Amino acid sequence: MSKTYAILGGGGSFGIHAAFYLLDHANPNKVIGIGRNPLRPEPFSLNIEGRDGYEYHARHVTHEMDLLLELLDKEKPEVIVNFAAQGEGAVSWKHSWRFFETNSMALARLTEELMSRDWLEHFIQIGTSEMYGSVDRAVTEDEPIKPTSPYAASKVAYDMYLMSVSQFLKFPMTIIRPSNCYCPGQLLHRVIPKAIWAGLTGQKLPLHGGGKAEKSYMHARDLGRAIHLIAERGPHGEIFNAGPKNPTSIREVVERSAKALDIPFEQLCEVTDDRLGQDSRYWLDSTAIKNAVGWEPEVDWDEGLAEMVEWGKRYLDDIRDWPTDYTLRA
Repeated sequence: MSKTYAILGGGGSFGIHAAFYLLDHANPNKVIGIGRNPLRPEPFSLNIEGRDGYEYHARHVTHEMDLLLELLDKEKPEVIVNFAAQGEGAVSWKHSWRFFETNSMALARLTEELMSRDWLEHFIQIGTSEMYGSVDRAVTEDEPIKPTSPYAASKVAYDMYLMSVSQFLKFPMTIIRPSNCYCPGQLLHRVIPKAIWAGLTGQKLPLHGGGKAEKSYMHARDLGRAIHLIAERGPHGEIFNAGPKNPTSIREVVERSAKALDIPFEQLCEVTDDRLGQDSRYWLDSTAIKNAVGWEPEVDWDEGLAEMVEWGKRYLDDIRDWPTDYTLRA
């Protein structure tokens, strides 16, 4: 039976790629993107609004809860996927309360409202690998939580709330904690699209701390597939890590980006000071989600970075002067 999917945080690049994946593979009745602002221009929205079976609505989860609930009650989505969050741990040290306001308090209020809606079958929360902190091995879902930024702490708070309402009130939720993702349409403050932008515009990419930090990266299309599999047959009340088998240093990511751009590494970047609270390694053990629903990442570096370069070249005139720093918005 076809289902209606609602994607909160649907105006962001990962929400858009999740919508594309569900439209292509889930045979949905409808996919509804919901975000705090109107969709960005085509280089970032990728013309998702032109797809049959998709619609987008601007509703702010923190400041327009009544309007959001009115929309959800009208559409009655069987599956809600939540990407909505104030992101970017590096800037969360200032105005930290804004991160808790959205990532914890607003979502807890929404969840309490959803408990009374009999049309909801599955709520899928997109968490973060940052809540494990820096690690020296691939960590499972049982790893002690060690958030190292206000952003990560705010995400932990909501995850813990979800686990409690699942256990004691039977709220039908599953949490996916993905690795870092990248994709065409991603905003330019993230390292991979910023590297592509820098290479195509002749700018220098700042390589914080020489790029020694290691993170686990996957294409957002792989996250979309994880969401689809969990929505179709994933158990309620569980947490699943989702990421590649091995981490990659930021330096190697930039080296790979330079190769995809066909320019020298030294031409692409310059070494700068490290960022406050920068964890040295994120590394996930994704055995549980593989055993539960058969998920593994499929998009390799060569394929993913080729897509990024193609995207950058296609929209170069549009993104040339686009901001490359993160802006905390209401």
